[in-house]
Amino acid sequence: MEIFPVINMVKLDGEDRGKTMEVIRDACENWGFFELINHGISHEIMDTVERLTKGHYKKCMEQRFKEMVASKGLEAAQSEIDDLDWESTFFLRHLPVSNLSEIPDLEDDYRKAMKEFVVELEKLAEQLLDLLCENLGLEKGYLKKAFYGSKGPTFGTKVSNYPPCPRPELIKGLRAHTDAGGLILLFQDDKVSGLQLLKDGHWVDVPPMRHSIVINIGDQLEVITNGKYKSVMHRVIAQRDGNRMSIASFYNPGSDALIYPAPSLIEKEEKSQVYPKFVFEDYMKLYAGLKFQDKEPRFEAMKAMETSVNLGPIATT
Repeated sequence: MEIFPVINMVKLDGEDRGKTMEVIRDACENWGFFELINHGISHEIMDTVERLTKGHYKKCMEQRFKEMVASKGLEAAQSEIDDLDWESTFFLRHLPVSNLSEIPDLEDDYRKAMKEFVVELEKLAEQLLDLLCENLGLEKGYLKKAFYGSKGPTFGTKVSNYPPCPRPELIKGLRAHTDAGGLILLFQDDKVSGLQLLKDGHWVDVPPMRHSIVINIGDQLEVITNGKYKSVMHRVIAQRDGNRMSIASFYNPGSDALIYPAPSLIEKEEKSQVYPKFVFEDYMKLYAGLKFQDKEPRFEAMKAMETSVNLGPIATT
């Protein structure tokens, strides 16, 4: 049985750098997921964010979730529910403009901790994009520039709790999907599992590890790499016991960023351009209605909409 890829980032600074970069390359090409340890984000800030996230759910969201479940009669369901997820969520926007101060019910210490945490996540995302550039043979900074748009990248966080579910066989915590964006950085509960990815036709558990950050590839990186790196289907299985915390941060292209396969990768691979070129915002509009369906028809739809745009090289300085 294959072992889920775990990257010890300390090894990037020593004699094991080559082997570590190879594990990252294999993970991007064959898994679409990997898990980081020793990633440089303070364990103290992670512990604070976890404590405050769980406290916020108990104080502000648990009762709302119970009322939603009661109003929809979910606990009495007798057949599979395929149009709802067993999750309680809220969203934070960081870039290009933060809405952290506008979210109701967040205590000041939670806002402060989350702000510190996402600054570190942003740095980690940009470090990872350059590691991917190195593995792909792209100029350093290429992927960051590809995401940039006129106002920089889009960066936001989905804060989720997956409460205990009485009928996990009838409803998913989160239905299977690929992520629309670029690079996803997940801080997940280390005690309650549930995240799975689809590999070679089988659902594989993403192991919960204390103080790790799980990384997955979004649709946009699949397009930019012309399919060399893959976004993969993943889901959350609801659990009978335990409340699972999930803090997923999405480092995505700017809304007006033009996304297309890197020309040098097409030349290097000596194959024609397989993926379309499009404006990221247009893809997101399409994705909104098709999130829980296969990604290939989305790519085909964007190809059908494709306009002839004069594409110059992406500047990396």
